Amino acid sequence: MDRFIIESNRDMSGSIEVSGAKNAILPIMAACLLSPGKSVLRNVPNLIDLKTMSHLLRIIGARVEHVGTTMSIDGSDVCFCEAPYELVSKMRASIYVLGPLLARIKEAKVSFPGGCAIGTRPVDLHLKALEALGAEINIEHGYIHAKAEKLIGADIHFEKSSVGATINTLMAAVYAEGTTRLHNAAMEPEVDSTIMFLNKMGAKISGMGSTSLVIEGVENLFPVEMQMIPDRIEAGTFLIAGALSQNPITVKNCEPEHLRVVIEKLRDAGCNFDIETNSITLYPPKEIKPVNVITLPYPGFPTDLQAQFMVLMTLCKGVCFIEDTVFPDRYMHVAELNRLQADIRLDRGIATIKGVEELSGAEVMATDLRASAALVLAGMVAADKTTVSRIYHIDRGYDRIEEKLNAIGGRITRENA
Repeated sequence: MDRFIIESNRDMSGSIEVSGAKNAILPIMAACLLSPGKSVLRNVPNLIDLKTMSHLLRIIGARVEHVGTTMSIDGSDVCFCEAPYELVSKMRASIYVLGPLLARIKEAKVSFPGGCAIGTRPVDLHLKALEALGAEINIEHGYIHAKAEKLIGADIHFEKSSVGATINTLMAAVYAEGTTRLHNAAMEPEVDSTIMFLNKMGAKISGMGSTSLVIEGVENLFPVEMQMIPDRIEAGTFLIAGALSQNPITVKNCEPEHLRVVIEKLRDAGCNFDIETNSITLYPPKEIKPVNVITLPYPGFPTDLQAQFMVLMTLCKGVCFIEDTVFPDRYMHVAELNRLQADIRLDRGIATIKGVEELSGAEVMATDLRASAALVLAGMVAADKTTVSRIYHIDRGYDRIEEKLNAIGGRITRENA
């Protein structure tokens, strides 16, 4: 099992490039099941989660090829309705095949999803929405079994904002008869990206960028080509790495608009910026100021950057608070950061961080995707040597993160333990 050996170095500088957005690509891969023919996705990184989804699509009957940063998916022979436990248990995003299979072949049997251990993430909102469209859903032996001879448009009100439920419902509703209206829909860039892809295929979805979406059902969709959006979470991770440095860092191939609240919080911490169309140059603070953060659905501060931002706050001059309202149990990294001599206390879902002068290297263990990124950042600034084990988590969502960070001065070595 691989691990990272990290030597301290805050003298980082230069530029670092962002890959395509995993959380946008995964639902778009599933959307390719809606149409016969070959769709082509560009700016696709080499990630474990994308390999897992590719394997799942092949089982369902799609043909998937991934060469370099180009992926092609041919949905002509999609015929198998089951997404097995062995794959779905590894990655929560496998649930995205539920809507497309139901719409395309009238049936879907999908195991309850797994993925990172960051707390309870029920799929009730997905199921209620599909039932509203006319699906008959039964839970059998750990599987969601959905059937519908015909889907009918409906007014659907989500009890809470959910990216997954919004996207799954969109992909089912494109083939529903009549009009579907989604209320309290998620507004994340990954939702907008999926809408753009579906509309390019021939869907009729309006309201993009708002919490109210209208879908006019169509009879056919067609394969298309599209460039995948840059990964805002990877970009945010690299910006936080820059804030921990002593020199300017430029993050390239990013979308600054998707990072507005992250940039605001980094400004509050003392950073300055030069922002261009597709790049951000960060000038780190001489002294890191304490900043309180509450994670919220987009356009709020993303839960997927909570752990990384906490690393920055461990070195602030003062005390601050971080609360994750999206995944209230997402604090497994706290104990590991405290092993590096951080001063973090967790009480009733709120982390209190008292800044320390310096982190100290130690052996730590990654518990989930974003926690592993946080531990890498912490190791880069901790005195002496840090060893991060179970880094297969980070390979799920970051393409060659050690190579990218080493290019700006990181000292990260991948070892097979």
